[in-house]
Amino acid sequence: MAANSMVAKHLYAFLLPLPTRFCFLRRCFFNFNSTLSISPPTSLSALRASSAASMDATTRPSDPVMIDKEVNNIKNILACSICYGPLTAAAGSALSVESTNGYQLECRTCKKSITGSESHLDLTIASGINNSESMPAATEIFRTRLVSFLYERGWRQSFSVLLGFPGPEKEFELIKNFLAPVLGGNIIDASCGSGMFSRIFAKSGLFSSVVALDYSENMLKQCYEFIKQEENFPKERLVLIRADIARLPFASSSVDAVHAGAALHCWPSPSSAVAEISRILRPGGVFVASTFITDGPFSFIPFLGIQVESIQQITGGHIVLSERELEELCTACGLVDFKCLRNRRFVMLSATKRS
Repeated sequence: MAANSMVAKHLYAFLLPLPTRFCFLRRCFFNFNSTLSISPPTSLSALRASSAASMDATTRPSDPVMIDKEVNNIKNILACSICYGPLTAAAGSALSVESTNGYQLECRTCKKSITGSESHLDLTIASGINNSESMPAATEIFRTRLVSFLYERGWRQSFSVLLGFPGPEKEFELIKNFLAPVLGGNIIDASCGSGMFSRIFAKSGLFSSVVALDYSENMLKQCYEFIKQEENFPKERLVLIRADIARLPFASSSVDAVHAGAALHCWPSPSSAVAEISRILRPGGVFVASTFITDGPFSFIPFLGIQVESIQQITGGHIVLSERELEELCTACGLVDFKCLRNRRFVMLSATKRS
């Protein structure tokens, strides 16, 4: 079993540098992809003005100006991962990174109880069980201490060189522009890894509350360590939650925005995950995700498709192969107004919950 696990991990890692093996083709066909357009930094007031001009009061999910005045209400949107019943807190304090340790929640319906650890709340179905369920290798690899440690120490940075990801700062500008209609509301950073974007979201002041959500305990612990190292970090805006992307512990129609950075290709069932994201989004709420794909000129290389399919079967991972599949996935899950930006293998998409 250990040998098979190691093989799966190496094969999954092999996928990331795959485009470099065909760099001569990429140079020949680079103009096939549309050029990535990066907008200059935009102020919150300008983004709000643009949002207000493009949306009337009946389609806007919430008024960002009003949301800014609200107290952190993360605990009010939480739901039981088993029955989706509301969770009640034993203490009346707001839920944040500072209050997670020992924080107690109980489902009003099925009476499941949860007690938070120093770094996060475990809201998976298996919380409280010593031996939690294992996931496909493409997910399990991110639960290891080594990968959690390396994720922001070279792993994620390699995406810029190998796959065309523009880097955290430019990615944040793109995300911010996609999320203009819902700025000021709450945001779930799904499959957040070590919380690179979760921390950016919290420090930006553009969101009333931020949930850093991941299935990996070690990723969340690493995020917590990064937070402790930062001075004047707005801990009251952020909470770390362990959860399954296909069973999100939030009430239906309670979330303004969901972000998933470089994660969709690792989800065991993207359709189940996006359906859950659609469920928790408020009408008019926005889903933004980045991933990498292998369409364009690469789709005409016969052995590449076989190679990717073999890796998928071994690791249990899923790789979306085209923009069309991404759009169809969002549409099937009730999300509309699909938009997409491309740069080489990098793609960032956004879609909106029907009003």
